[in-house]
Amino acid sequence: MTTKRWQDWLLLLGGVWLFVAPWTLGSSSDPNSSWNAWTLGVLVLATVWWAQAKPADKTSGWLQALYGVWLFAAPWTLGFSGLTSASWNAWLTRAAIIAPAGWDIADRSSRPVLRPPSSRNDHVTHRSH
Repeated sequence: MTTKRWQDWLLLLGGVWLFVAPWTLGSSSDPNSSWNAWTLGVLVLATVWWAQAKPADKTSGWLQALYGVWLFAAPWTLGFSGLTSASWNAWLTRAAIIAPAGWDIADRSSRPVLRPPSSRNDHVTHRSH
């Protein structure tokens, strides 16, 4: 990783946690909650990598926010809302993903885009007489 932004580190931890949570919380026997956690964990990690590879691109932040929205709805949508540990994990991890993703989007929006120096002098106008 080339840049060191706290949002990416927090998202990295969130992705790792999502991936190991089914085993840690003892909910790995439920396929819906487990596959949801494993898939979202990998997606969160992939978009952290994307954010590091393309620091000016806000798409990764928007995807992270979308993952957070999905984590909120997943227990009801996938039918594991009765599984307390998996449901609360999805809801709490959602907050840990949406907050830094939102901050990341705002942070990237406020930063000026740096362009590589041009090989020609843009401020000099060449006129032919």
